[in-house]
Amino acid sequence: MARLPAPPSRLGLVVVQPLRGKRCARCRRGPLSLLVLEEGVPRCLVCADLGHLVFLPRGDTALTRRSREESVLSAVVVRFNRRKSRYERQGLLVEEAALARAEARCLADAEARRRRRARDARRRAAQDVRFAQVFTAEILRSFPRCPPDRAADIAAHASLRGSGRVGRSAAGRALSESAVAWAVRASVRHLDTPYDRLLMDGVVRPEARRRTAAEVESVLASWRGPGPPAD
Repeated sequence: MARLPAPPSRLGLVVVQPLRGKRCARCRRGPLSLLVLEEGVPRCLVCADLGHLVFLPRGDTALTRRSREESVLSAVVVRFNRRKSRYERQGLLVEEAALARAEARCLADAEARRRRRARDARRRAAQDVRFAQVFTAEILRSFPRCPPDRAADIAAHASLRGSGRVGRSAAGRALSESAVAWAVRASVRHLDTPYDRLLMDGVVRPEARRRTAAEVESVLASWRGPGPPAD
């Protein structure tokens, strides 16, 4: 039987959602949807003395936090992501009575938390607008002939919160010259050259970049030059 990799110890008490059906090494019950690894072998929740706990999926931060606070015994539920080679949290096992108390607490202040989330969302939106404006100004400083509307579109795309794009990177937030140039170059590659069509035709990415490099540099050079913005 293939051994599961050990989950990180920093998570405390950990229960695993196996990718394949496993049987308990003690009672032979299986296939198991949840198990505990003890000395590298699987144990069912009953044999691990966790059978009385209930599963709370991730997603509701307040309910998860309060359930952990209310429960004397709890365990983090994880599943191994093969592509990323790491365990990822799936939820929490808590005592049923503790979950009920946590749900009651959340219901009691649901409206206050909703208002707070709305305020936080407005604050983040205002921050994003200000950052996109500053990013746009940096683009126009480096590429003075770039059409202003295009610069604004590039900044909005690159700085979208949660996108993982260059504007959300540390260099992007610091408005480094390289991050600004990278965002502009990426936009030109996708919108002003046949790069995307080449990818759809099966051309590998490095070759598609090589074929369109001259066109990209030509557009960038025209945007860097003196004079009014291009049309």
